[in-house]
Amino acid sequence: MNKGYFITGTDTGAGKTWATIALMHYFRQQGKTVVGMKPVAAGCVMRQGQLQNDDALLIQQAASVPVDYRLINPYAYELPVSPHLAGRHNPVKLDTVLAGFTRLQALADIVLVEGAGGWYAPVNQQEDISDLAKTLALPVIIVVAIRLGCINHAKLTYQAVRHSGLNCAGWIAMCTDAGMLMREENIQTIKTALDTPLLGVLPYLECADFRFFAEQLDGV
Repeated sequence: MNKGYFITGTDTGAGKTWATIALMHYFRQQGKTVVGMKPVAAGCVMRQGQLQNDDALLIQQAASVPVDYRLINPYAYELPVSPHLAGRHNPVKLDTVLAGFTRLQALADIVLVEGAGGWYAPVNQQEDISDLAKTLALPVIIVVAIRLGCINHAKLTYQAVRHSGLNCAGWIAMCTDAGMLMREENIQTIKTALDTPLLGVLPYLECADFRFFAEQLDGV
């Protein structure tokens, strides 16, 4: 069975995409083929006759093999709002996402699936990101935005993932606040609190350096 991971975050803007692409580079450095998927994206713009998302395009570019955009991002919404609102006229269907994921599994050793928003962000009127993750049945990696409030957000997200019955494979510390006080102490507090490994600390950068980020990861 091909391996994969579901990447969730403590909130919108936690750095899920940067962490996902860093993981893609990490696996490629290990000699594995890897593709990514961002099933649901809001805030898309029209390019070449279809709505596309900047983060999904980055994931497409980082893949080991060419992948059609629609397979990476089957639900692309124009409005930059919660998917259950942006997609009222084309709601997310979990079976469609699962079918696309299965096709991606045939293309590479590793498939990384990036969620939208946080763990309980709604994707349609009845279901949320946790339901999407359970449908794919992948181990979960949590991206924790290291900023004020991160300890509480990390604990809540970890408990929610465990409550969903999914395996939490670890967490990544994404340093999103250049001026945060006692950053290392906050990371250590989270490391002690969560019963899952810290896979890496990605330092604050104005512009992403994914190869450098990949070098900060270990033990995935």
